[in-house]
Amino acid sequence: MDQPVKEPASDMIAAQLALAVHEHRLAPGTKLNEDEVADIYGVSRTVVRASLQRLAHEGLVELRRNRGAFVAQPTIREAREVFEARALLEPRTARSAAERMTDADLAALQRHIDEEHEALASGEAGRALYLSGLFHIEIARIADQITIAAFIEQLISRSSLIIALYWKRRAALCESHAHHALLDAMSLRDGALAEELMRGHLLDLLTSLDLRNTPPAPRSLREALGP
Repeated sequence: MDQPVKEPASDMIAAQLALAVHEHRLAPGTKLNEDEVADIYGVSRTVVRASLQRLAHEGLVELRRNRGAFVAQPTIREAREVFEARALLEPRTARSAAERMTDADLAALQRHIDEEHEALASGEAGRALYLSGLFHIEIARIADQITIAAFIEQLISRSSLIIALYWKRRAALCESHAHHALLDAMSLRDGALAEELMRGHLLDLLTSLDLRNTPPAPRSLREALGP
């Protein structure tokens, strides 16, 4: 029998670091010291370096010459551009998803909402935000637009950093009525309504950002990445 192919250690570390960013345990601007990350995960610096290079390619990490690696810090201009791009792509994707929605797809979206609620009830706001992003990615998957879905996933990844930097109204991303309303429209297979609701939801997210805000103080790596 063929043996299962093990995921490279660098991929696993990259995934763990990315999750810490998306769940807002690693703040934008946090220095990712190779020695410290290697010690936390019990791997070599070579493995950590490969992980950081992958995250830099994905836009989550900035590699600065002679200074090391840092969690990326999107500018105010980039914040606006990211949400403008989402507003261009996601409403039409929501329409397409609604028009091809199956009962299994609806159940998957409902699970995302349920998990968001559980995270919020447990006081895990960062995880709730991560799950909220997955809800949007799932809609893109259901729409079966592979190229656009890849763009949306990248934009949502950048949104995690933007929200961590510029969030002024924490309730905005946790207002479950927006996702519930989208789910209701999709259960009716009402593409026009789903498109309208998604456009309004994204506008609400943008207005929840204070684009004059100062970045939060980074946490220590061990506190952010430890068990």
